[in-house]
Amino acid sequence: MVVGEFAEKRDVVIIGGGPGGYNAAIRAAQLGKSVTLIEKASLGGVCLNQGCVPSKVFAHAAKQLARVPAMNKMGIVTAEPHVDFDALMSYKDKTVKQLRSGVESLCKANKIELITGEANFTGENKIGVANGHQFDIYEFEYALIATGSSTIVPDGVQPADECILHPETIYQMTAIPESLLIYGSDYIALEAAFSFKKLGSDVAIVLNDRSDFPFDASINRELKRILKKEKIKVYRNYQLERVNSADKEITINLLKNGEKEKLTGSRLYMSAERQANIQELGIERIGVKQTNKGFIQTDHTMKTSVRNIFAAGDVTDGAPSAVQAIKQGKTAAETICGMNSEVDLTHIPTVVHSNPPIATVGLTEKKAADQGYSVKISQSQLSGNSYAMISGEKSGIVTVIKDSETDLLLGIHIIGAGAIELISTGVTALEMVAREEDLRFPSYPHPSMNEGLMEALDGLSDMAIHAPPKKGK
Repeated sequence: MVVGEFAEKRDVVIIGGGPGGYNAAIRAAQLGKSVTLIEKASLGGVCLNQGCVPSKVFAHAAKQLARVPAMNKMGIVTAEPHVDFDALMSYKDKTVKQLRSGVESLCKANKIELITGEANFTGENKIGVANGHQFDIYEFEYALIATGSSTIVPDGVQPADECILHPETIYQMTAIPESLLIYGSDYIALEAAFSFKKLGSDVAIVLNDRSDFPFDASINRELKRILKKEKIKVYRNYQLERVNSADKEITINLLKNGEKEKLTGSRLYMSAERQANIQELGIERIGVKQTNKGFIQTDHTMKTSVRNIFAAGDVTDGAPSAVQAIKQGKTAAETICGMNSEVDLTHIPTVVHSNPPIATVGLTEKKAADQGYSVKISQSQLSGNSYAMISGEKSGIVTVIKDSETDLLLGIHIIGAGAIELISTGVTALEMVAREEDLRFPSYPHPSMNEGLMEALDGLSDMAIHAPPKKGK
């Protein structure tokens, strides 16, 4: 190993080039700092290369397939569609490559130094980087840890078994599985279920020790109806006893109230707990504190227990989220550069690129009631929306929740076409502490899916135009 004779000095050193790391690097460079970004694999992290982007390519392909029947009804006659999986994978790889190249170009344009290698702390203000036989040391004024997280393989599961998939591998398959078992209830599990069902797999979902998905009750009811329509079987409140794999077939043994159930498929996707990627960083040497689950502790500015070291993204506590990582990375960079910046994830949106998509922000009806609010809810069925009728995307609802005593908006929950774009209105409203009137007063475009939100807001005062009068009115 060749060791550098002296430490090279840098303003800001960032370990990890995922969403949190590269957003932090660019923001710090914009604010005048010289920035060094260290990444041992590919820029963009798991999100761009194995997770968020590949999954959305599959979801978009599934959406296009789903639109074919409506196109035929409109007179746009198409042949019976089929999936060329090799072409789909090629499109995914090309998309990932182009986006990764874009990140690299942005870093170069902002004069960010990119270093490939594995980093570890050699002191409170020094980082060593190993790349093959080369080992260099960098002395920093500030450092940011953005190394992400990885899946913890459950006990009894062989990590190298190609029949068992996790978030980093499910979109790396070489063929569409004939049958796909999904064990989990998070957004990744739902996206995979809808995508692979539409692409040709027989899909079943096992909710891991849950009776339902983690959404508002109104969304769960509509989701249950849609899953049944799509012929995706859901097994609720089952415990996983054992996983067996043989002859490229997977069998899972389930238990519910003493009764056993056995499911067989060609592939099994498993949602699993995650661990912070910090094992090789040497943070224990410099006193960076961790949570009980092994994630890095930070304050609202993303500063760790060491004054000049920050952390952002999945390496910190909380569910894996690129949205969270981006916000945290920018906040850390702004704090390093002397700005008064902080992270508040109260109104972070949850989005699922299912078919139809799901997007939520704020409190569910149950959580609002548990927190002591005088809850009033209103729902708008997209089946009555004129643009939904035009496009043939009529499945879905919009639910709005408010405190009836103050008219304060508490939560907005949507399942249906356009949900992910529309939820930004809800995020902005809740961040600005909006009341019902604040979203009812503006004019909404017509015809559009936006009118579903308008109808739900009108319904809070029992004045929705396209809903039948309530009994007794």
